[in-house]
Amino acid sequence: MEARKFKTSAKCAGCVSAIAEKLNTVMNAGEWSIDLSTPDRVLTVTSEVPDEQVMSLVKKAGFKIEKI
Repeated sequence: MEARKFKTSAKCAGCVSAIAEKLNTVMNAGEWSIDLSTPDRVLTVTSEVPDEQVMSLVKKAGFKIEKI
């Protein structure tokens, strides 16, 4: 599966933990990561979970997300 990237509003490890609670219900922890060192706080997903579902889960965790 090709890696897909999303811009998020996550700012810290606590934010990543909140997002992890949602994403880990539909994919393995190794299938996604968030790079907090970039200005866009890029979420990279390698799972086959559809983009719309990924975006919905991140929004349910309370964060903004958009595909890049």
